[in-house]
Amino acid sequence: MTATQNPSTKEDILQYLLKQGRATVHELAEHFEISPQATRRHLKDLEEEGLTEHETVQMGMGRPNYFYKLSKAGRDRFPDRYDEFAVSLLDTLADSIDQSQFNDILRKQWGRKALEYRARVGTGTLQDRVARLVEMRKAEGYMAEYHLVDAEAIDHPRYIITEYNCAISQIAETFPMVCGHELEMFTVALEGCKVERTHWMVGGEHQCGYIVQEE
Repeated sequence: MTATQNPSTKEDILQYLLKQGRATVHELAEHFEISPQATRRHLKDLEEEGLTEHETVQMGMGRPNYFYKLSKAGRDRFPDRYDEFAVSLLDTLADSIDQSQFNDILRKQWGRKALEYRARVGTGTLQDRVARLVEMRKAEGYMAEYHLVDAEAIDHPRYIITEYNCAISQIAETFPMVCGHELEMFTVALEGCKVERTHWMVGGEHQCGYIVQEE
């Protein structure tokens, strides 16, 4: 798809980021068959328009990677009616029952999701199970990854799971308690493991993070 002079290139980039979650300049340039310099100009324009944003992700000991993704305004160009319906449904439910019943329903929903995760994660090494969980989260729209912490601790490895976006962000903004059960959900999914939250977007941080290790 050659688009050097194509006025729709910026729109194409937005659609690509919507589908892929995030991308580097190199990935975008290669996909659209344009130069990295032209790609950077498009991204600069999009960022000035408030439609994209970038973040620096340190992976290992090498140079950091710069990832570009849609901002909230950019995502709003592709409205998700399912989120709106879910928020409306939860609003109606919250108005129809008392708070304790509402919380119980959310807890049961997350409990069912946790058991589904555990069944799909299956058995194997801690790395195997963490990798499967991360792949499931990515399939659900989360920009997730994991990496080993304390590489020298071979006998007791720890992994950190990081999620750079929230697939249910609109719901979480209105009902923060929805994300409150995520920690216990991961603990159930990764049976026999201790899971600790290190970062939380609901708390104002730019990502969610969890440390996982076998008990």
